[in-house]
Amino acid sequence: MTTGIGLARAYYADVVRPLLDAWRPGLPHAAARLGSGSDVLGLDDDTSRDHDWGLRLTLLVGEADVAAVDAYLEGALPAEHVGLPTRFATTWEPVVRHRVEVATPRAFARSRLGLDPVTGLDAAGWLSLTGQSVLEVTAGAVFHDGPGELTAIRERLAWYPDDVWLHVLAAEWARVGQELPFVGRTGHRGDDVGSRVLAARLAGSLLRLGLLLERRWPPYPKWLGTAFAGTPSAATAGPHLARALAASSWQERDAALGDACDALHERQRALGLPALHGTVTEPFFDRPFHGLRGVPELLRDAAGATVRGRPAAVEQWIDAVDVLTDGPRRVALTRSRVAGTA
Repeated sequence: MTTGIGLARAYYADVVRPLLDAWRPGLPHAAARLGSGSDVLGLDDDTSRDHDWGLRLTLLVGEADVAAVDAYLEGALPAEHVGLPTRFATTWEPVVRHRVEVATPRAFARSRLGLDPVTGLDAAGWLSLTGQSVLEVTAGAVFHDGPGELTAIRERLAWYPDDVWLHVLAAEWARVGQELPFVGRTGHRGDDVGSRVLAARLAGSLLRLGLLLERRWPPYPKWLGTAFAGTPSAATAGPHLARALAASSWQERDAALGDACDALHERQRALGLPALHGTVTEPFFDRPFHGLRGVPELLRDAAGATVRGRPAAVEQWIDAVDVLTDGPRRVALTRSRVAGTA
């Protein structure tokens, strides 16, 4: 199958670049396949073709050229290329038009992040980002970047500053610790469905934790397991998570999740990050369930004063899709919460 990235690369080389060179030779620009779509993550397949898939391209130019380039392409592009239409409707814009997204580099990044990547990445700015929003800027392929501005933005977004990273790791461990004992407690009371639901929630948090340890931006939930599967953390924690989700009893579930926590804690130690002596799990008081030891506090102390008292990353305390996909709203909520905790 032709991948979306491969299709975009050929579309730029065979159609869009020649048109630009004939119209405005030497026009400073960057060309890439960025933004939404499974193909940006390199995960598109035959199923991906039923909506929003096709001749899509990101074309980044100077602010003075955006409107003119967009209008020129609307008139100059052929009706189709390699048997695919160059103009089609999408789920977010049911209008038939070309799907070369023309913007400036900073405006494009702002449309995904909700903030300016050059001026807006203070501690609160970093905490307002979702992994998916960053991946829509950094995960796709760049075919040309004459000015270099796009490359600089992508490098800026490569990963959190160390103090923010430790703070976000602490928050994810804290999420795990808040619910880990409940898997056993609900099962012990005969609520097997509740125990299974909690185990699944915890598995999701541990997938995110594994990606965070590996300095990988977590994608949105559809691709979370796929992204985790390719990491070193998956080699040790993955089998335990699979056991937890397949377990028929709360005892098996509790044990498997405890093993997954300990495996990720060992990975944390191996990476040279702050870690406890011994395992990260322990009995929850006198009950036969796993609880978590003080790794969140250890990481928070190591993170230091610049992030102390700040909220977690936004997708660690909000799970409403309409909020997480609305950049300006997400940033405003984060900054409001930061101001409330300052």
